[in-house]
Amino acid sequence: MSTELPSDPEESPPAPRPAPREVWKKGGRLLSVLLAVNVLLLACTLISGGAFNKVAVYDTDVFALLTTMLLLALLWILFYLLGTARCPGGVPYRDAHAGPIWLRGGLVLFGICTLVMDVFKTGYYSSFLECQSAIKILYPLTQAVFVIVQTYFLWVSAKDCVHTHLDLTRCGLMFTLTTNLAIWMAAVVDESLHQAHSHSSSHSNTSHTRLALDLERASSAVGGECSCDTAVCQIFQQGYFYLYPFNIEYSLFASTMLYVMWKNVGRLLASSTHGHSHAPSPLSLFRETFFAGPVLGLMLFVVGLAVFIIYEVQVSGERGRTQQALVIYYSFNIVCLGLMTLVSLSGSVIYRFDRRAMDQHKNPTRTLDVALLMGAALGQYAISYYSIVAVVAGTPRDLLAALNLAHALLMIAQHTFQNVFIIESLHRGPPGAEPHNTAPKEPCHGLTFANLDALHTLPACPPTPRLVGPSPAGPQEASSVIVAPRSHWRRRCLKDISLFLLLCNIILWIMPAFGARPHFSNTVEVDFYGYSLWAAIVNICLPFGIFYRMHAVSSLLEVYVMS
Repeated sequence: MSTELPSDPEESPPAPRPAPREVWKKGGRLLSVLLAVNVLLLACTLISGGAFNKVAVYDTDVFALLTTMLLLALLWILFYLLGTARCPGGVPYRDAHAGPIWLRGGLVLFGICTLVMDVFKTGYYSSFLECQSAIKILYPLTQAVFVIVQTYFLWVSAKDCVHTHLDLTRCGLMFTLTTNLAIWMAAVVDESLHQAHSHSSSHSNTSHTRLALDLERASSAVGGECSCDTAVCQIFQQGYFYLYPFNIEYSLFASTMLYVMWKNVGRLLASSTHGHSHAPSPLSLFRETFFAGPVLGLMLFVVGLAVFIIYEVQVSGERGRTQQALVIYYSFNIVCLGLMTLVSLSGSVIYRFDRRAMDQHKNPTRTLDVALLMGAALGQYAISYYSIVAVVAGTPRDLLAALNLAHALLMIAQHTFQNVFIIESLHRGPPGAEPHNTAPKEPCHGLTFANLDALHTLPACPPTPRLVGPSPAGPQEASSVIVAPRSHWRRRCLKDISLFLLLCNIILWIMPAFGARPHFSNTVEVDFYGYSLWAAIVNICLPFGIFYRMHAVSSLLEVYVMS
């Protein structure tokens, strides 16, 4: 959305850069994208090559590249904070939609967990310093400094619309984004190797002997030729592996915020205060719910934690206990996904009766949210469709196969209908944004509870959900008081729905993020596709499914606030 520059020469508001500087806007974006693509491809080549012993790329090469990228990104962030952001007129506008408080709060939470992971990783590599390269200790220390500086940078600058050093800022943002994606990819590869090595160790039979040897050699990226025998070393090792999901989420959260900043470089806004600045307090939000959604969501959350603990305890035991754990796991997920699908459908039906106008303004944050929801869901779609083919075309016809099939079908339905509900919610205007939101020219008399239906359709008397100032009760305030109960039940239902879905997505994020892998415990897909192919499918697609759950939580929190 653009605005006209003031014509009065004596007025001196913080004006954006002249128009000729923005003629090459698309060229500047293209340059930064080309830089990001090339750096990312180089990082992907080394990371993927260093994961296998047969490739002459060592883990020290990967650590050296990532450390160099972290240092370069740190230098640019410091230049931005100390130079670009302090230039006169450098940041004339701030996008109120970018960097909401819950997104920045999640970034801080995951950043703290990433710092703890770096401490564990430093302690782990320091346990056998005599046989390790110094770069393996330098990398987690550099990453810790990078996380601190980047978190501060995104907290204070996520809303900036920069109008100076345009091309340098675009390239710097894209390079920092690429650095976060490279860290994410390295964490995913390392965690995948650890999961595959654990599985091959627990299923060490003749069919997996060669794979186990390959994974044993490939896992040299974790410990090299040194052995982790002491209790302290093993605590450090297990600790930072359990904290990998937080590091993965931190990198993805930071990448999304950096992308929005990149889109806002050189952007013109009508007002720096454009957006929804009047957010109700959390206490008033909870008062506007029926409590059915939060209570049911908390019940499922607690039951899900119990199911997850039972699954983790029993899945590594004998065959009978493993099958029992899988039945409990699939049964809970089927119930949870079924309720989430029905609730999402109910929310979409409620929107059919919602008179709020659709918000069609240009909003890079909302566009990115929709793209991430649709793109991240593809990972779980892929796993589900592979499972459906394996169950339908495979030989087993037992209870576990039926539960697996129902789970895959409901996973597809739940992702689809939840995306529809969230995307429609994000495109709704704020409460009270009616299609005909014009102020009444004359007072409306004779308002009674008997003519609410007629009053709700009159364009001259629009409902006003929020009153400005403690003015005496006038005609407009009277119409607000009378009309408010009509849509109050819809707001409460939408808040309950968003809270219920939010809590369910949290528990469905916790299970796979902290090690629940029914994809390997259930041997239907492993026997049908073979372990190597199925492991590649799961290790590539599952991180996107985990990110989808966390991104859905942040989107549902925005839906909850704006309902």
